[in-house]
Amino acid sequence: MSRRTLKAGEAIREVIGMAILTDIQDPRVRDVTLTRVEVSPDMRHAKVYVSVMGDETKQNLCLRGLQSAAGFLQSKIAKRIDTRYTPQVHFVLDQGVKHSLLISKMLDEVLPKEGAEEPPEGE
Repeated sequence: MSRRTLKAGEAIREVIGMAILTDIQDPRVRDVTLTRVEVSPDMRHAKVYVSVMGDETKQNLCLRGLQSAAGFLQSKIAKRIDTRYTPQVHFVLDQGVKHSLLISKMLDEVLPKEGAEEPPEGE
């Protein structure tokens, strides 16, 4: 990624984050964390990765709420960044947090706990 797309991605993340906190009143959009934004090299598309606390139905509802607010969010982005084209925003569930929790759980099952007594050797 170029420096320009990285800066644009950070600005988009900032704008969307503030808009979710202050402007969006949709009850579906709650407990959302913006993890990262990837902007295409031509600056026409932006993938916004979000993490939503809750089960799968809550995550899907939140994703639909964000998609319905995408036009509003694009207008906010257009006011903040000065480019020829305002990136079209696409929201994607970030599975990274889910995977890290799953791996942590698997490691807890496999590795012995600290302080647990180990059986004596040779018996």
